[in-house]
Amino acid sequence: MSKDSKPDLHVEEKLKALFNLQQIDSKVDKIRTVRGELPLEVRDLEDEVEGLETRVKNYEEELKVLNDSINEKKNLIKEATVLIKKYEGQQNKVRNNREFDALTKEIEYQNLEIQLAEKRIKEYKASIAQKTEIIEEVQKTHNDRKKDLKHKKSELDDIISETEIDEKDLMKSSGKAEKVIEDRLLTAYKKIRKNAINGLAVVKIERDACGGCFNKIPPQRQLDIRTRKKIIVCEHCGRILVDTDIDAN
Repeated sequence: MSKDSKPDLHVEEKLKALFNLQQIDSKVDKIRTVRGELPLEVRDLEDEVEGLETRVKNYEEELKVLNDSINEKKNLIKEATVLIKKYEGQQNKVRNNREFDALTKEIEYQNLEIQLAEKRIKEYKASIAQKTEIIEEVQKTHNDRKKDLKHKKSELDDIISETEIDEKDLMKSSGKAEKVIEDRLLTAYKKIRKNAINGLAVVKIERDACGGCFNKIPPQRQLDIRTRKKIIVCEHCGRILVDTDIDAN
């Protein structure tokens, strides 16, 4: 046997090796289950916080545009007021009714400009008030989500720190356990694990039934499983079946 090849195990040894690997991998699964949905919750909260920050930034940019527009209209009002005074002064010096009427029209036009500008300023201010209120609500939500994120991160960090060493040790043990299992079996094991909701690829017989899907196993098949002469899978769920005493030494 070459240095890198795997040992040629008897069927019973293969079953024990698979069962041992399953026990180790199940412990890893349990650790990751303890973490639960926390990593996903943390990522979702991070995305939400970032999104809320972007919303606030966009609203603040809109407020700047509105304030600039108000200043622009105020300047227009000042210019129109100056022109009105100018035209009113010129009216006192006109030589005929035609010039007086022309100046009167200019004054009326500038007054209309002032009225329109004042209307726009009122609209801009109303929009500013509305957006300011929205910003306050978004910022409140943002602050709440940041607190939630801090709490969830702390919770996740605590769980990781408590389980990180155990998980690393188990992953090393899993790697070692895999080395004694032939590639064909290992590939089948991993495929079954991937498709199983609970990650169980190797299960014991429990109360005359498959420990994975709980379907009944015929007596003769149970006897074949106990003899450990061949690898038998559940005809219903495809899991590898072992007897209840597989881990007894």
